[in-house]
Amino acid sequence: MRTSSIMRETKETKISMELNIDGNGQANIDTGIGFMDHMFELLAFHSGFDIKVSCQGDLKVDSHHTVEDLGIVLGQCLKNALGDKRGITRYGQMTIPMDEALVTTTLDLSGRPYLVYQVTLPMLVLGNYETEMTKEFFKAVSDQALITLHIHEAYGENTHHIIEAIFKSFARALKTAVMIDEKNKDMVISSKGLL
Repeated sequence: MRTSSIMRETKETKISMELNIDGNGQANIDTGIGFMDHMFELLAFHSGFDIKVSCQGDLKVDSHHTVEDLGIVLGQCLKNALGDKRGITRYGQMTIPMDEALVTTTLDLSGRPYLVYQVTLPMLVLGNYETEMTKEFFKAVSDQALITLHIHEAYGENTHHIIEAIFKSFARALKTAVMIDEKNKDMVISSKGLL
């Protein structure tokens, strides 16, 4: 089983996360940010990962520290659960329509963190979630999980729809990338022999 669990505590956040890549899409999420709970639930469902998250953050300030630290911990869990990445497909891509919005996520579990984020969000806040934190979340995931990650919004008008399409397309692309390629299950898919 490809699993990981992390406890991370700072002066700004206290986060406990459990991740099972080979799960059934089960989610048990409490981040203190309703919109973020919803996004993690979508991430679990569309990736097929089991994810359990408990987070206490300094939301009296804003959502910045909580969202960024959730990205850090998710990235670390992904990295740990994947281990040496032996047998994985490595690459994933998915385009998701969400009503009027269309978003494509392309990723490579390359061992080289890089984020390209081409997204315009019309609204600044959804509930107690600052929408600019979407980029910071995925930057943290990319940096910690060592993922080359490209997120491209072709078009969209509704901020909720755009962000939901981002999370769904990321989840589906990640689901493809972590799948075990039975033909190459004993190999690391790299000409260098290391990811």
